[in-house]
Amino acid sequence: MKALKRLGRQLMSLHRDEKGADMVEYVLIMAAIALPLLAVIIWFWKDFSKWAGDSYDEVKEGGDGTNPGDL
Repeated sequence: MKALKRLGRQLMSLHRDEKGADMVEYVLIMAAIALPLLAVIIWFWKDFSKWAGDSYDEVKEGGDGTNPGDL
């Protein structure tokens, strides 16, 4: 019987403790930002790769005399 009361008190104190709730909310907010960003990166990976490669080649060759906004 004593063990049951002690278990009840521990469960009540665990229920009242809200320290972890803030961390869970923080993780959910970060996931809500990171997952769509990751999906966009995966979806457009080839386009990003081509753009980065073309930009690198242009810088390596010293540019072709076009305006920087024409990439």
